[in-house]
Amino acid sequence: MNSGLKKALAVAAIGAGAVAAARAFARNRRMIHLGGRVVLITGGSRGLGLVTAREFAAQGARVAICARDADELERARVDLASRGADVAAFTCDVTDQAQVDRLVADVLARFGRLDVLVNIAGIIQVGPFEETTLEDYEEAMLTHFWGPYYTTTAALPAMRERGEGRIVNVSSIGGKVPAPHLLPYSASKFALVGFSEGLRAELMKDGIYVTTVAPGLMRTGSPHRAMFKGQNEKEFAWFTIGDSIPGLSVSAEKAARRIVDAARHGDAEAIISLPAEVMARAAGLFPGVFADVMGLLNQFVFPAPGGIGRAKREGRDSRSHLTPAWATVLTDQAAARNNEL
Repeated sequence: MNSGLKKALAVAAIGAGAVAAARAFARNRRMIHLGGRVVLITGGSRGLGLVTAREFAAQGARVAICARDADELERARVDLASRGADVAAFTCDVTDQAQVDRLVADVLARFGRLDVLVNIAGIIQVGPFEETTLEDYEEAMLTHFWGPYYTTTAALPAMRERGEGRIVNVSSIGGKVPAPHLLPYSASKFALVGFSEGLRAELMKDGIYVTTVAPGLMRTGSPHRAMFKGQNEKEFAWFTIGDSIPGLSVSAEKAARRIVDAARHGDAEAIISLPAEVMARAAGLFPGVFADVMGLLNQFVFPAPGGIGRAKREGRDSRSHLTPAWATVLTDQAAARNNEL
């Protein structure tokens, strides 16, 4: 190796080290402690939302959760209170802006402040493009894009008044890499990623840090409540079995810890799970190849249209011999723990 190349490599190494050190310094300066802070979590009654609420509460935060189902919400409130959390539960449909405005006003009245907003409320629709409808896309956009928009605009005045705040938008790897048979979900999550990343640039001047979270498959128990179309039993099988495989999926608890850590440090992005990281990098470096691979999977692996067509069935009504209990045990256990049943 000649001396010129050695010098270039040394300079590059020093530069990379300096950048890494600067980023670590900035991250540590942004860090907040959660003791006494108030966190509002949408979709906090079950699944990832509930597990994330537990994690925030464990770190000393006061927690407000919201969801549409009052009974489900009460079970979650009792769960959190039994763990020592200072928690309040509010019935709210995040697709209704008037309800969201009342929600934020109620949280401020109850706690006197709002430090962290975590947008997790979501729906999952699984099926081939041929069986999707305009209503599927509208419902997904209302939940995944307009919901976070409504909560953000409602929460911002209080955060700006305090001169600080954190907003965490939980999108999906499906919001960075399109996946077959998840088009309404993926399109709406792409919209959320664009909004969230742009919002970070807009709000940094106000001391408000926006984090975009893109999890891969997680063992939250959510397949039981997802909606399936087309050959719903086959769709449920691939979705739920994949969700249950260690390594391919991560536990909801691990995902929640990563979300809370990213919120505390004001990180720009958190991609959760190694497979999700690999997919995001591969799609970014080789978009054409990646798109073709997805097309081949859709053609030869994913179920064809048919079955119940455009009708919808919940996951818990789509179980069959294709999903034996032994193959989905981790997802089923997560569903029981996380109020998904």
